[in-house]
Amino acid sequence: MRAMSKRIALPLTDEILKDLKAGDNLLLTGIIYVARDAAHKRMVDALEQGKPLPFDIKGATIYYMGPTPARPGRVIGSAGPTTSGRMDAYAPRLIAEGLKGMIGKGSRSKAVKDAMVKHRAVYLGAIGGAGAIISESIKKAELLAYEELGAEAIRRLEVEDFPVTVINDIYGGDLYEEGKAKYRATPPDCS
Repeated sequence: MRAMSKRIALPLTDEILKDLKAGDNLLLTGIIYVARDAAHKRMVDALEQGKPLPFDIKGATIYYMGPTPARPGRVIGSAGPTTSGRMDAYAPRLIAEGLKGMIGKGSRSKAVKDAMVKHRAVYLGAIGGAGAIISESIKKAELLAYEELGAEAIRRLEVEDFPVTVINDIYGGDLYEEGKAKYRATPPDCS
């Protein structure tokens, strides 16, 4: 039996986050930003220098993704997630500044998970290998900053029913750790 998805209107707020638990399936509608490691480094460097970020980080959701070029008539090309661990060095600072959501694939470091609990943010998993399907949820894409970074530039996306799963919630819940614990607790069937 498939779990129902919760429809979430972005931006994320503490009120929305308090009802989300690891394992919840969500459909996001609103604005998300695309940024990977090179853009994250630039954003953290800007904060260190007291400069403004290219977008308001408070309540924002960042998708770790580098799109492929759009085919004629399409808004964006394949838009699958990239490995989130590459942003772990920068994420705690951005979370402390008000970032509320991150979307990617793979697990996060202890420092990132601690920052999510302390500052009330969530990590959401997108399905790797499903970039073409995910791109159908993207209704508009525009380059926002750091154009010289190519696929790693910051983009602003308008999404509708963008499918994700809560991996880490604001309470310290971790879907990956829960899954491993369940697996270890299930004795093998040797019949």
